[in-house]
Amino acid sequence: MRIYGIDFTSVPTNKKPITCAICELQENFLEVQNCLRLVSFEDFDAFLRTKGPWMAALDFPFGQPCSLISHLNWPEKWEDYVQIIASLGKKEFEETLKRYSEGRTIGNKLLLRKTDVLAGARSPMMLYRVPVAKMFFEGATRLLDTNVSIFPCHPREDSRIVVEGYPALIARRLIGKQSYKSDERKKQTTSRTMARKEIINGLLSSEIEKHYGLRVLLSDEMSERLVEDPKGDELDAVLCGVQSGWAWLQRVDNCQVQETYKKVEGWIMDPFGAKDSDKHTMLSFPLH
Repeated sequence: MRIYGIDFTSVPTNKKPITCAICELQENFLEVQNCLRLVSFEDFDAFLRTKGPWMAALDFPFGQPCSLISHLNWPEKWEDYVQIIASLGKKEFEETLKRYSEGRTIGNKLLLRKTDVLAGARSPMMLYRVPVAKMFFEGATRLLDTNVSIFPCHPREDSRIVVEGYPALIARRLIGKQSYKSDERKKQTTSRTMARKEIINGLLSSEIEKHYGLRVLLSDEMSERLVEDPKGDELDAVLCGVQSGWAWLQRVDNCQVQETYKKVEGWIMDPFGAKDSDKHTMLSFPLH
């Protein structure tokens, strides 16, 4: 099965592209073959049109919090409120988020989805520092315009399946909360290089198989390439590829997601926070 991991950015350029890890999953062996640079949204759109079957984990939030959607009187169906956001345009969408946050107390300005709380992820309303809301706008509206199956928000009868990834979850499992990347040259330190080496060693260890049920295969050349990327874009894409491969192993024919909020808000595909009682509906998705 062809597996992709996507490290996304809201403003792709030659210096900061959308990065795509290309992997192949056979049984439970995930071979990382290459990393592509998508330097424009036209490149990203072309990737989404690539013939299936394939599964991809994309590193941006697919949805907004239910409480924000309710406050703004947006429809609860994912495709309906994302269509409204697309019609607003990027600038008006950002202004809508700013107006919501104005006058609210700290802690209520940037709302979280349930998956963000479990994963320790930033709010999809965040516009500054890490512009997660801008990534959501550019990513989710483009997904809506394609025929790919968007799980769990908008499943379709298509052999191209996209899920939401969050590479920080794997990095934390392997090295805790220490930093391993930076876009700023002055922060591209030896300690961060060593942290990337530690992540690579973890990917090749039994630790990943314990949590994700697969073995990662990396050539020496690819391992060195991931270590030498100080921005961590290629490494993050590979980590998303691991989550994508894990998600594919969870597939179940004709599975129905019972929790409505997951269809509305989106859900990070990772074995975090799973309870025995809800593991099946939390982690499985339909195979087309």
